[in-house]
This record gives sequence, C-alpha cells and structure tokens, in this order.
Amino acid sequence: QVQLVESGGGLVQAGGSLRLSCAASGSIFSINSQGWYRQAPGKQRELVADITSGGDTKYADSVKGRFTISRDNAKNTVYLQMNSLKPEDTAVYYCNAAGGGDYYYPDPYDIWGQGTQVTVSS
Repeated sequence: QVQLVESGGGLVQAGGSLRLSCAASGSIFSINSQGWYRQAPGKQRELVADITSGGDTKYADSVKGRFTISRDNAKNTVYLQMNSLKPEDTAVYYCNAAGGGDYYYPDPYDIWGQGTQVTVSS
C-alpha cells in the first residue's frame, strides 16, 4: 500500500531554513498534483505549495519568495525548501498527492502523510 512519509521538521530560529521531504513508499500513478499543506494550532489546514504533473507551481502569498517546492521523480520524493522562516510558519506540515480521474486510473485519490512539526522561535 502506498504511503507518504514526511521528514525534516524541527525547531529553528526565525530567519533560519529547513528542508522538508515527503517520500512515497511505492509508485504513485496518475498524479495530478503534489503539495504541502500546514495546520497551525486553532487554524484550518491551508495550502502552502503545490506542483502539478506538468511542473507548474503555486504558492500561498505568505510564503512566496521564501519557500520552494520541488520533486525528484527517480526517488519518488517531494521537497519543500523553507528559507527566511518566521514564527508564523510554525505548524504541522503535511504532504499530499492527488490524482486519478483519468482513463488509466479513473478512481480519484487523495493521499496524505502523517505530518511533521515545524517550530520557528522568535
């Protein structure tokens, strides 16, 4: 069974950097997009960054210019490079893979990792 496992979270001072990784345990087919979401205490989960199967990316306004999403298809891994971190970036970060709905894999799917904690101190 395919699973997503996040790593790379931790405690960092404001202005520092972290690189999150999301590794899939097996092959994922008919992917439409892969992304990173985060959820801070008392707040709803929000999209941080997303990359489509064609390589197009989008970012939340709050992280533009600071975060970069990328992927390594050979390693079946998606990354989130986070620079110039701010205390408001503190949250649990989740990776996601969404796909299906096409001819080859008609059933839609939405796979989530277990999350990794990012804490930015001021």
